[in-house]
Amino acid sequence: MLAAMFAQFVADAREQIVGGTRASIADHPYVVYLATRDGYQYCGGTLVAKDKVVTAAHCARAFPARDIRVVGGREDKESSEGEVRAVSSVWIHPDYRDVTEGYDVAVLTIAEPLPYRLLPIAAADSAALYTAGSPATILGWGRTSAGGPTSRYLLKAQVPLYGDTECAEAYRAFAAESMVCAGLPQGGVDTCQGDSGGPLIVDGVLVGISSWGEGCAAPNKPGVYARVSVYAEDIAAVVDPEPVDPPSSAPPTPEW
Repeated sequence: MLAAMFAQFVADAREQIVGGTRASIADHPYVVYLATRDGYQYCGGTLVAKDKVVTAAHCARAFPARDIRVVGGREDKESSEGEVRAVSSVWIHPDYRDVTEGYDVAVLTIAEPLPYRLLPIAAADSAALYTAGSPATILGWGRTSAGGPTSRYLLKAQVPLYGDTECAEAYRAFAAESMVCAGLPQGGVDTCQGDSGGPLIVDGVLVGISSWGEGCAAPNKPGVYARVSVYAEDIAAVVDPEPVDPPSSAPPTPEW
């Protein structure tokens, strides 16, 4: 049954390298990349509010917030297109310890809003979006082969979601309650180093955050992503915090 679900993706696998084919930033304006002050791109992210970027916890921890830059609207890393923003604050899931233990989720607040279209995130009740075999889109500027160079341009690929049982067979550390896998059994298409923190998209919704894996595009070793629906409420609390009641303007009650 699993082979049948993946059959439709075999032709694409022969045509694509790790990370996929060229993608237009105009078609995916919500995808951003994270860079150091000197412009070194090291991770990806997704714009979910004008001033909020969802990424992986291990990406947010890689450098101090003051040294991270969010680059939006730039398809070609060697161009000056788009906008660059400093990071004003970082939220990392408090339970994050290591990528293989889950909770690989972070939200960056940028100093000034970015003027690009946002991507909605999977809600806590979005189980249907995680159906095994569903086509998912991956995006990033990471390595185009295991151990190879990162891409100058934004790349995309389409990979099917794995079932939880199949992913658990591929990785002993896989935790179905907090992770989801995507890839081809025969390998050939996958996210790679530099794509971490970037989006896994199903039906126009952010369902996963690129987190970890074994190698890049190896057979029976799919990419592992943080399952966004599990963290939806945590993310929402950072992206759209509850309003705080303003202090009362009434004069204080005199003390007798």
